[in-house]
Amino acid sequence: MSNKLSIKPLAGYVLVEAVGVIKKTASGIYVPEVSQEKQAQGKVVAVGNPSYIEGREIVSPVKVGDVVFYKKWGGDEIKVGDKELKLVKFDELMAIMEK
Repeated sequence: MSNKLSIKPLAGYVLVEAVGVIKKTASGIYVPEVSQEKQAQGKVVAVGNPSYIEGREIVSPVKVGDVVFYKKWGGDEIKVGDKELKLVKFDELMAIMEK
């Protein structure tokens, strides 16, 4: 993805690019992506401003470059060029992959 992103998430959202995971069975067979379950992890490529709920500021728990896990059916899928991205609410993020 280029350094100049044409999409800036609104308050309370992050933009996530799905991270491809190649699965291999115990017998050594690689499972094609179309046969796998929907991925629920990706790399954060943009972060929206904090949101406000009942006067309380909710700041993003992640930053650009973090690899995150989000709710399997959370977020909204969008396509930018040939990239498939997801707009995910702050509260749909479940974990950050530690390096």
